[in-house]
Amino acid sequence: MFGKVMIAEDHESSNFSVQKVLQDLNISSVEYFYYCDDAFSNFKKSLNNEKPFDLLITDLNFEEDHRKQMIKDGKELIKSCRSIDPGLKVIVFSAEHKIGIIDMLFQQLKINAFVRKARSDSKELKKAVEHVYNGDKYISHDLKLPVKAMNTLEFSNFDIILLKLLSEGILQKNIPPVLQTKNISPNSLSSIEKKINGMKILLKVTNNEQLIAKCKDLGII
Repeated sequence: MFGKVMIAEDHESSNFSVQKVLQDLNISSVEYFYYCDDAFSNFKKSLNNEKPFDLLITDLNFEEDHRKQMIKDGKELIKSCRSIDPGLKVIVFSAEHKIGIIDMLFQQLKINAFVRKARSDSKELKKAVEHVYNGDKYISHDLKLPVKAMNTLEFSNFDIILLKLLSEGILQKNIPPVLQTKNISPNSLSSIEKKINGMKILLKVTNNEQLIAKCKDLGII
């Protein structure tokens, strides 16, 4: 089992809950932090002292208070820690439910597991730690199917640019000149129509308004 684990969580109740799970797994070396800056500072020290953390369990959102922070959320903390220790295992423990955001965490940040804060989250977190230790990825049981479905649709940067332009009220027929001024290609109307129609089919919507609403709901834009 993991030898040394870091918890980054600003809510005491959730922090204690995570600690209890790790105790049940007989993980004796656990350090917890309420601020991302403190977590990263101690993470760097652990590497300098050649006693690195094996696992980071972090929330995504941290409430702002009187203390100014350089690292303001879990995503930035993951990026910062991975920049100096690419092999670090990461579990996100969060109330986030938007599938697009969760999918992004796996696709872009390469997290190892996502556990949603909900009923039975202690059991789910325990499973996540065990799976990650064994080299597997893990997603909370109630999120497995939707995330798997989302993985069939990989949104490229170009797709997201089109979605953002549509969400800004730019008509589909007027997108080509906007892309051309920004030197973004492909920028023909036919290629744009093909991309947008493909997204509508995969997300099972019939018009651009529904497409934008669905993507916002999923956290894609």
